[in-house]
Amino acid sequence: MFQTICIFCGSRPGVNSAYVEAARAMGRLLAERKITLIFGGGMTGIMGALADAALEHGGRAIGVIPESMNVSKVVHENLTELIVTPNMYSRKVKMFKLSDAFITLPGGLGTLDELFEALTLSQLGYEPKPIGILNVARYYDPLMELIDHAIEAGFIAPRYRDVFTVREEPATLLDVMAAFEHPLVRGPRSEV
Repeated sequence: MFQTICIFCGSRPGVNSAYVEAARAMGRLLAERKITLIFGGGMTGIMGALADAALEHGGRAIGVIPESMNVSKVVHENLTELIVTPNMYSRKVKMFKLSDAFITLPGGLGTLDELFEALTLSQLGYEPKPIGILNVARYYDPLMELIDHAIEAGFIAPRYRDVFTVREEPATLLDVMAAFEHPLVRGPRSEV
């Protein structure tokens, strides 16, 4: 099982209350399973709800935030540990190094950037760790359609559709991720 999971998610709550509810459920589940949360270190939106729930249920939450965002009313002030990095790039590098797996909850451009970097590094074999997408209220359906379209158009080898898992419930997602086997392990690397 995982000791740490990095969760990418929005610093805004979104318009559907299901997003915040799912973040709180995930935070509680991580605490119950004794998995340390690694996240962007913010106190607002889904990000804050996730960390608050993990901490409220006795879990650990490690925030990783760039120096420019380490300011009052942005950075979460009650974390187990806060790591401040020089910039956004070094933030991502640190989050990747600290994590056994990655999960993406609903979020905006930053969340998508982090997800796609994890997917790319996994596809190339640099970070072949489990990646999960929590598809709350079908938020990521359009993204899954785009990825499937890219496969059909010949830009992504079909085997790399298996570098990530998509589920709608936090517990199911964690259980499926625990059995993850990277496609590069299953066979020869013939195409990227």
